[in-house]
Amino acid sequence: MNKPIRKPRQPIPDTKDKLTLWVTLMVSTTLCISVLAMVFAFMLGLWAKEVDNAEIFKMISPAFSTLIGGMIGFLSGIKLMQNEDKPKSSKD
Repeated sequence: MNKPIRKPRQPIPDTKDKLTLWVTLMVSTTLCISVLAMVFAFMLGLWAKEVDNAEIFKMISPAFSTLIGGMIGFLSGIKLMQNEDKPKSSKD
């Protein structure tokens, strides 16, 4: 009797890799939404007659820099930690 042909099993991705992927995607999405909201606020401030443009930039610029710097630092930290966990292959 012939045995049915089975496909080889695919390796199951590590839970830590899945978690890293999802966290990276969530942080990236949050960064994109936040940057778009701040750019929208910049644009509204530029064309609003009752708002002084210098005041808008003074208020939003530090928050903008802090948000972008923090998110980029977080993403680079995740990538560095991901590279440290992988075993180094030795050439014998």
